[in-house]
Amino acid sequence: MIGLALQLALAVVPVVLAITLHEAAHGYAALAMGDDTARAAGRLSLNPLRHIDRVGTVLLPGILLIGQWLTLGRVVFLFGWAKPVPVAAWKFRSPRRGMMVVAAAGPAMNFLLAWLAALALHPLAYLPPRGTEIGGVFIYYFVLTNLVLGIFNLLPIPPLDGGRIVVGLLPLRLARRWALLERVGILLVLLVVFILPQVLAGLGWRVDPVGAALDHIVPRAIGVVLWLAGMSDHG
Repeated sequence: MIGLALQLALAVVPVVLAITLHEAAHGYAALAMGDDTARAAGRLSLNPLRHIDRVGTVLLPGILLIGQWLTLGRVVFLFGWAKPVPVAAWKFRSPRRGMMVVAAAGPAMNFLLAWLAALALHPLAYLPPRGTEIGGVFIYYFVLTNLVLGIFNLLPIPPLDGGRIVVGLLPLRLARRWALLERVGILLVLLVVFILPQVLAGLGWRVDPVGAALDHIVPRAIGVVLWLAGMSDHG
């Protein structure tokens, strides 16, 4: 059995790495297209401390962590977000298309990390039983965290990455209207994803469309990642 402290570390470290590399990917994508704003602000960094958001990096993961231990006795998954990397869209040749590419870089990084972690399952068979157990748990959390983070960020609501991708794809008139959601987007996400389902559950109504979607999509995504890593047949 894995002790409490070790299991917490195995759950928290993937969240920190997933969020940090997600934000770094945004910054590097912007830099590749000519915007050095993130680098000038010291945010083009793999140091997690430079990307900490009090709510998304500390408060929300902490609540999820404590809540799962109190109700389930174990950590199922952790989720959060980091302080957004600053991007000056006007420095891109096409601001809307540039922001779309920058937005897509974050989830793409998470999917890449999930695949690389799945590849790391291959050498586990050569480790001692204790190493196999610890490594397997860490890789499970790492794959799950990155897939949940990547898929969640593709929700088409600004300021989530999916919302900015939609803004880049829509005709200009519709894109301008959709972009206005960014002012209240994060509150809308918190309301729809976390608060509203809990309130409705208290009233006896089980309404959680995002949670239900993730319940269906994430297991399939895990299957695809394992298949791409040569770990299982995908069907």
